[in-house]
Formats: sequence, C-alpha cells, structure tokens
Amino acid sequence: MNDIRQDYSAYTNEDFTVWRTLFSRQAETLKGRAHPEYMSCLEKLGDVLNADKIPDFDELNEKLMAENGWSIVVVPGLIPVDRFFKLLSEKKFCSSTWLRSMDQLDYLEEPDMFHDIFGHVPLLMNPEYAKFVEGFGRLGVEYGHNKTVERQLQRLYWFTIEFGLIKLKENTRIYGAGIISSSGETKHIFEDDIDVHSYNADRVLHTDFITSEIQTQYFEITSFEELYLSVSTLDKQLGKEVSIAPAK
Repeated sequence: MNDIRQDYSAYTNEDFTVWRTLFSRQAETLKGRAHPEYMSCLEKLGDVLNADKIPDFDELNEKLMAENGWSIVVVPGLIPVDRFFKLLSEKKFCSSTWLRSMDQLDYLEEPDMFHDIFGHVPLLMNPEYAKFVEGFGRLGVEYGHNKTVERQLQRLYWFTIEFGLIKLKENTRIYGAGIISSSGETKHIFEDDIDVHSYNADRVLHTDFITSEIQTQYFEITSFEELYLSVSTLDKQLGKEVSIAPAK
C-alpha cells in the first residue's frame, strides 16, 4: 500500500527554475522529432503539465483517471520489480517527486520527476499505448517468478517504453521516455549513426542492452496499435532464452 505523497510545499525556487528550464528546452527540442501523438497528449495535459509550474500530482491524476483510468503513485526511488509490475497492471505509474539540480540538467544517473512525468505520463492519455503498458505489467505479474522472463521484460521495457521509436510515413519519430526527457538523447537519434530495426517482439525479448553506454540500437514500431497487439503474442515467446548481444 502506498502512503507517500507529493509534498508540494517542499519545492524550492531552484526546483521551479529547473522544471521550467527542462520543460521549455525539451518541448522546443522535440518539435519535429517526437511523434505527433506525444505532442498532442502533452497539449491535452497543458493546464496541469506545463513549464510554468511543477505539476501537482493530484491535478494530474484527475486528468489521467478521467481519460484512461491511470494514476500516479509516488515512490521513493527504485522499487522491487514485482511491485513495479503489480502497480502497472493496476494502471498505476510510479514517479519520484524530487528534481535534479541546475548543474545536472544534461545528465542524471537516476531518473527524477522530470523523466518520470514529462517522459512517461503524456502517452498514458493514448488508449493503445496505455493498454500496452498495462499489459506489460500483467505479464510481469504472471511470470515475475521466472528470472529469465524478468530479464526479457526488462529488455522489452527498455526498447519500447524507454527507448522506443515509431514510424511516421517515411520518417522516424520518438516515443520512448528515455529519449523524450533527454535533450542529448533526442538529438543523438537524428545526428548520430544508429541502427534502427523494425519492431519484432521476439527479437526485442532476446536483445541485450547496456545502460551505461549511449544507445546505438533501436526498435521502431509502425503504430501504438502494433505495440499493444504484440502483448497477446508475447506469452508464447517468454522464457525461451537466446541472447542477442547489443550492436557495437
């Protein structure tokens, strides 16, 4: 049971400056790079999620609950993976409430509130994407006792929810929160030499990644519907381990 709440009165002037700086910069950087659906969802949340103030989770939850039945659960940081799966299966997304400092604007080892809220929350307004995240959580609950499956689901989370790309006509666009919330990652996708593979759930489950290095390998879906529909086939592939090393 979660009993941690956001203490809005604890935010400092620096916190508000950090939020405004990050939000304004990234919203501009994402133009023409993020998928239009993300930008549309961000706009729908505009009165409770904007550069002008740090978001109030109670206000944000009202919007999310009304749209697709999701809500934000405050966590102190990283939580046990079984609890994480369970919360997602219940349509509850985990978020911290702390913000990085001004000297950490461009790099942060542990996800903060900007990553959790700006990166992850807007697309929960999209029904297909929200169902995918919920379905992902249900798979984790069902197979969470299996360490091989747990590792496979970590890969799926990494290459979709965190670092997923999506096709828009003949162009590549971003939807993964790890890219969405990072100015450097956003520019890296379009300025550096990367390998983009068509989304294949089986290949994703068996492709390793390295968290400490800049990503060079990505998977690109054609639609959020494709992502959601892939959940129904995943249980046939989970548990069969054939590791594919990350591209160098």
